[in-house]
Amino acid sequence: MTTFSVPVPPHLEEFILKQVKMGKAANKAAVIRHALQLMAEQEAVEAVLKAESEPTLKGDLKTLAKKIK
Repeated sequence: MTTFSVPVPPHLEEFILKQVKMGKAANKAAVIRHALQLMAEQEAVEAVLKAESEPTLKGDLKTLAKKIK
């Protein structure tokens, strides 16, 4: 496992410490790992939503290829 040293502003440090104190995470590193996991999940959801809004092509491949040219 890789270790990072990341400076955080005071308001985020307070938030991290509060999460640990409230028992929402075992330690500061767990808070950060959870936050990164949420970011990854959010990115995945955004990718799915974007893909759903993309146009789809249906039909015979030769006919579709002629439309693209």
